[in-house]
Amino acid sequence: MDIVKPLIALLAIVNPIGVVPFFIHFAQDLSAEQRRHTVRVSSITAFVVISISALAGLKVLDFFNISLASFQVGGGVLLLISALQMLNARPAESRPEDLSEGQAKLSSGASIAVVPLTIPLLTGPATISTMVIYADKTRHWWELGVLVGYGVVVGLVTYLVFSASGRIARVLGQTGINIMTRLMGLILAALAVELLQDGLIKLFPVLASHLSN
Repeated sequence: MDIVKPLIALLAIVNPIGVVPFFIHFAQDLSAEQRRHTVRVSSITAFVVISISALAGLKVLDFFNISLASFQVGGGVLLLISALQMLNARPAESRPEDLSEGQAKLSSGASIAVVPLTIPLLTGPATISTMVIYADKTRHWWELGVLVGYGVVVGLVTYLVFSASGRIARVLGQTGINIMTRLMGLILAALAVELLQDGLIKLFPVLASHLSN
């Protein structure tokens, strides 16, 4: 397993900087202590989602009798869709209704740290698909440990970015955030094509000979 690609894919998909405007919007009516609590919960939840996906994702596929090749093609398509959204400067896991849903939850007093801030804006189907696909490429227990460690890295990056959200928004501005999101989307699109190619070759081995020519 290439131990670098999973981290690049995760950082491209999660893209905390791209979610900064949503965090600022959802947390604008929170006190300083509530804001810090939201940052902590979001970071921990992102780590938990990534870790569970890496450790138990394959078992879930076995339970539903889904082949990894099929899941890999589906995950690759999902990543490509996410990349296209990011190229249009939208967070990879966002939906149009997420903003209004988050505001409704905030108004009702419910915590917005887990839904929709972490799920699906930070981590969602694309993140889960990526971790399951790379977990299958592991051959040793320490490689799974590395994937879980990447969850720690993503959680720490999320914590640092959200903690500095005000300064980041002022420095980058909306234009800067959009540029960052588009760059991450381009990287993610390239990774999605690789995953699609790998999955299609597993489903249709005859393609391997054509692609090698």
